[in-house]
Amino acid sequence: MLTQASSAPTVIRLHPNDDVIIATRQLMPGTRIDTEQLVVTGLIPPGHKVATRDIAKGETVKRYNQIIGVAREAIRRGQHVHVHNLGMSEFARDHAYGVDAHPTDYVEEPAHFMGIRRDDGRVATRNYIGILTSVNCSATVARAIADHFRRDVRPEALADFPNVDGVVALTHGLGCGIDTLGEGIAVLRRTLAGYAVHPNFASVLFVGLGCETNQIDGVLAAAGPAGSKAKLRSFTIQDSGGTRKTIERGIAMVKELLADANRVQRVPVPASHLCVGLQCGGSDGYSGISANPALGAAVDRLVRHGGTAILSETPEVYGAEHLLTRRAASQAVGDKLLARIQWWQDYCTRNGGALDNNPSAGNKAGGLTTILEKSLGAVAKGGTTNLVEVYEYAQPIDAKGFVFMDSPGYDPVSATGQVASGANLICFTTGRGSAYGCAPSPSLKLATNTALWERQEDDIDLNCGGVVDGTASIEELGEAIFQMMLDCASGTRSKSELHGYGQSEFVPWQVGVVT
Repeated sequence: MLTQASSAPTVIRLHPNDDVIIATRQLMPGTRIDTEQLVVTGLIPPGHKVATRDIAKGETVKRYNQIIGVAREAIRRGQHVHVHNLGMSEFARDHAYGVDAHPTDYVEEPAHFMGIRRDDGRVATRNYIGILTSVNCSATVARAIADHFRRDVRPEALADFPNVDGVVALTHGLGCGIDTLGEGIAVLRRTLAGYAVHPNFASVLFVGLGCETNQIDGVLAAAGPAGSKAKLRSFTIQDSGGTRKTIERGIAMVKELLADANRVQRVPVPASHLCVGLQCGGSDGYSGISANPALGAAVDRLVRHGGTAILSETPEVYGAEHLLTRRAASQAVGDKLLARIQWWQDYCTRNGGALDNNPSAGNKAGGLTTILEKSLGAVAKGGTTNLVEVYEYAQPIDAKGFVFMDSPGYDPVSATGQVASGANLICFTTGRGSAYGCAPSPSLKLATNTALWERQEDDIDLNCGGVVDGTASIEELGEAIFQMMLDCASGTRSKSELHGYGQSEFVPWQVGVVT
């Protein structure tokens, strides 16, 4: 529920039971809020919370009609509610498996986009040649091969291949000094295998050093039967005779592959072939009001059209996981999600960390106080349809509908896992500002507030601040985002693509011990 003071509201109340309202602009001491019949008693920055009642020390505080923390001290009506007087609290969640699950109302005539249909039936939204590395030792060579084909440096290199989006090198800092049978190498291989068979790559070169723990054969084995569908070539620096010869060999291989990659044509394909990774980074107090629920409305449309949406960032659903288990298609699905939460609690304990070390400094400056509050806003990206499956990091997504993939909250690591799982498009909401891209899958940026849009329009694809300003509705923006998904999947380049983002943002999750 969203009620506003006027078409250009001073504050936003999200639920009748809430103990706080959200300022849409800076409020000076003495500002009267007629809709709440209260007077502000201190300076309230935009996106921050104002108490709507007297709250005793130790009382829980609600936003979204959900607990976001406990009062550290007595809070008076009209006061600023933030880190100085609101803290983290533990409380029992009612997981109520499936009580909010309901049949999906699929559309009779699904939308289409102009996609690239591979020979084996897979559908791509982009057409790259990829250079992957098994180990950090081959990163420089991989980049040198890809740099030879950079359009901004050597436009003639791809002049005859207009249907090729580019040649990209995705390098990383891992691959050796790691247990050959441990969880770390399994996650790395699963990630690399997912990229090796991603439909957005027409073909892939795999470059290794030669003596690393993470042997290329092991990565290709992790790809399983899907590996036979992809066009893969592999070689090592040691077998090729050193750096210069390896770079020359790689360039020659790419030249051999370009003509075949350029033969693709875009054709109409159903929206069911869209697999969208959902991300939020640089969140603020408006994220759960504007961009996240607007993206959720677009996700509902995508699911009704037969597509797939992936929610991730497990530490940033902590405290709101009960909202997802209530939508679980079965108790087994709900239990999988809770098992991942438990894994994270154990992981933090054994590494001396805590799940409530969130939000970040930027999140707090934007009005978010506790991880509970942040998570409640983050899950809004997932819309309202059933949670049909839960996956581990970089596991191949084989279900249609709304799913969850376990990942850290750090955006590059999370999105890397989503693309490895099969995401061919990323939608990324931000309130503080983000400059992120994710080759080979395009990334769309959605601003939570108009001030950010006006300041950083160069990096943002759509402004969702109209919800805060009173000039747009969640449903209107949901429809606009869904259409933008279709357009981007059809080849319209996102802002991050225009800036050349995507190669350096490939960051596999380093979960294992490095020795």
